[in-house]
Amino acid sequence: MSKKKKLAAAVFILAVIALNVFIVLHRGAGDRNLTIRMTVESAQNAVVQVYYTADTDFSEAMSEKKEYTGNGNPQELTFAIAPGTKALRIDLGDKTESFLISDLEISFHSQKGTLIKQDQLELYEIKGISEFAKTDGSWLVDTTGSDPYLVFAVDTEDLSAASARYGNRVDFLLNAAMLLILDGGVAAAFFFRKKVFSLPVELFHNRALIFSLSKNDFKTKYAGSYLGIVWAFVQPIVTILVYWFVFSVGLRAGNVMDYPFVLYLISGIVPWFFFQDALNGGTNALIEYNYLVKKVVFKISVLPIVKIISALYVHGFFVIFSLIICACYGYFPSLYTLQLIYYSACTFMLVLGLVYATSAIVIFFRDLSQIIGIFLQVGIWLTPIMWDLSILSDHPLLMKLFKLNPMYYIVSGYRDSMLSHVWFTEHWGWTLYFWVVTIALFGLGTVIFKRLKVHFADVL
Repeated sequence: MSKKKKLAAAVFILAVIALNVFIVLHRGAGDRNLTIRMTVESAQNAVVQVYYTADTDFSEAMSEKKEYTGNGNPQELTFAIAPGTKALRIDLGDKTESFLISDLEISFHSQKGTLIKQDQLELYEIKGISEFAKTDGSWLVDTTGSDPYLVFAVDTEDLSAASARYGNRVDFLLNAAMLLILDGGVAAAFFFRKKVFSLPVELFHNRALIFSLSKNDFKTKYAGSYLGIVWAFVQPIVTILVYWFVFSVGLRAGNVMDYPFVLYLISGIVPWFFFQDALNGGTNALIEYNYLVKKVVFKISVLPIVKIISALYVHGFFVIFSLIICACYGYFPSLYTLQLIYYSACTFMLVLGLVYATSAIVIFFRDLSQIIGIFLQVGIWLTPIMWDLSILSDHPLLMKLFKLNPMYYIVSGYRDSMLSHVWFTEHWGWTLYFWVVTIALFGLGTVIFKRLKVHFADVL
């Protein structure tokens, strides 16, 4: 190995080590919260709110609300509290009603297993309660409807140390998993850099041809129909209207994360439409342009990206459409809106890596198109587009599994840009994860494409 290569390898290794140290020091602590679980039974629906504090003052900022909708049947409710909690306050709606509270326990946020039991809580203050009785480890509470609540003393001092140890284990496992993905992706990109980066260079040199073909593809896609390219916009709009009607009118879905459901839906489904259209079109690009694939002198590597750029034109329209709808509800464009360019680029790169693999494989395995169709049907539900991921707050490991979906990062980014006004740098850990996965997929896709392309003309 020459001195130049040794120096480059040394610099590369030092950079990876520095990045590893940065992640370990700044990734953040694991989830050290505790959870209160209780079974509530009442004849009427009610809002149950739990406050927690380390001193004597209760505030809305340190509380959580859950709605009891059991209509006379037992329902388990869960609430997150901090380990240093010294006092708990349980508010029981605003009606005159009887409540049966049982199976109350305090445990780690992501694990069941009793740390503090119901009979270990010491009642020291009540208000708006006409009767409080303990029966067989349960509480029978009759409220007067005048801001009724129960205040309990709870000692979580020992739990704080146990929670910290548990959180440290979670930190270690998450850091190890993240570093394994990161280092593996970086190492693969370094050792296969010639194969991985040769394709981007080829695409750059043929950029004029790519844009010319993409414009022609967009114009001719609906040629021959009366409405022409209008059909490219009609189907997504109808889909949005159907989802809005079913959830808002049929299921009476209210606000999601304090945003009107229609805005939450549109901001999440617009990037999914782009991903879906680009993946379907890119996968079948070589089959559709088989007459070009058979030409020896034609650069067939440009065909998958042609389909993605063609889908990008429609995506641009829907981004503008989304911004107009958001503005009608008072969420006007701002500097954060510029992030949509970045998140569109994220979607572009993610789907590009995928279609280089799928467009090559589908030539030899035509069933792949049907499999991708099923994947997209399921994927729209696995990505929190029409529902809020926070409903899985009682299952943090399951939440993390959902977040491993790269489209979660993109969908959340669109919402951050249009609604929440959050910079992508505030989620640097997930940003790093997304790009490691995307680069790895792109590298794998290019290797598969190059290995199989010599046989394309023969099979087609």
